[in-house]
Amino acid sequence: MFSSFFETARNSPFRSPFTPVQCDAATKIAEDPQPVQGREIAAAATANQNDSCEFGSNKYFALCGIGGILSCGTTHTFVVPLDLVKCRLQVDSAKYKNLFHGFKVTVAEEGARGLAKGWFPTLLGYSAQGLCKFGLYELFKVKYSEIIGEENAYLYRTSLYLAASASAEFFADIALSPFEAAKVKIQTVPGFANNFREAVPKMLKEEGVNAFYKGLVPLWMRQIPYTMMKFACFERTVELLYKYVVPKPRADCSKGEQLVVTFAAGYIAGVFCAVVSHPADVVVSKLNQTKGASAVDVAKSLGFRGMWNGLTPRIIMIGTLTALQWFIYDGVKVALGIPRPPPPEMPASLKAKQH
Repeated sequence: MFSSFFETARNSPFRSPFTPVQCDAATKIAEDPQPVQGREIAAAATANQNDSCEFGSNKYFALCGIGGILSCGTTHTFVVPLDLVKCRLQVDSAKYKNLFHGFKVTVAEEGARGLAKGWFPTLLGYSAQGLCKFGLYELFKVKYSEIIGEENAYLYRTSLYLAASASAEFFADIALSPFEAAKVKIQTVPGFANNFREAVPKMLKEEGVNAFYKGLVPLWMRQIPYTMMKFACFERTVELLYKYVVPKPRADCSKGEQLVVTFAAGYIAGVFCAVVSHPADVVVSKLNQTKGASAVDVAKSLGFRGMWNGLTPRIIMIGTLTALQWFIYDGVKVALGIPRPPPPEMPASLKAKQH
């Protein structure tokens, strides 16, 4: 799969989200491309014949959503064993003393197959979340930049990233919540259910529809800060890496070198994401395990130290996830011919004001 991404990338004028897009309406590439008027932050590039859709069109947002499905669904499913042990550390730290002990106890009690518990609701839930997260992020980013105007969109681009990602995650978590609740029940309540098909009717019988949404508010508390950090921190980390770490301009970097920067920036952003959102993650896990409890009750019972249980495996998991998600999302955009943006540039009107 990824070999085709590399091949497509080598032949595409949109070679990376970190290099200026260079297009010409005639027959050759312009040496000094200019951003489209009014879309410096919205990230529109000059139309290219290899594009499968127009930037900002409904098809564009839908294809970005597909990229989100492949990005989030696959990566979260890939780390289900780590996620399972992390959840068990959070809800029963006496039994599962640390990451390695957690793996050992799980395999001893349930065999290697026990590490895959909850993979199906994870795949469904995070695919739905990825669809909304990336698709709606692109939508809100464009719409908000149009509302505030190109100058403000450039000057306050970090705030724009934060607002767009928070808005997208609000809806993404509504899609995720039922599957997350079922996954945690399967992974942390011994004997409750072996799979998603068994868990759903039991949850409906015991607590009704509320069983699937009682963790929505703490899920928002976990995921919205995480996603805001994920997008804004990634953008800024890329800029800093090229400015202070990479010894040459990004335009001179090969595709492989750019992917290393992408992965590194994604991992660094993921570490910050994990720390910011971890207390709420612990509350979600404990809340979905405990019948009839509220988020406030769970937080009080855990205490401050208890809300940091399982931080190390979550840093490893989220760092890896975030890095892989950016890599896959970028690769999908290349493979599907989705328009890819140039870096934000100062609008001509702002440049004129400075002279």
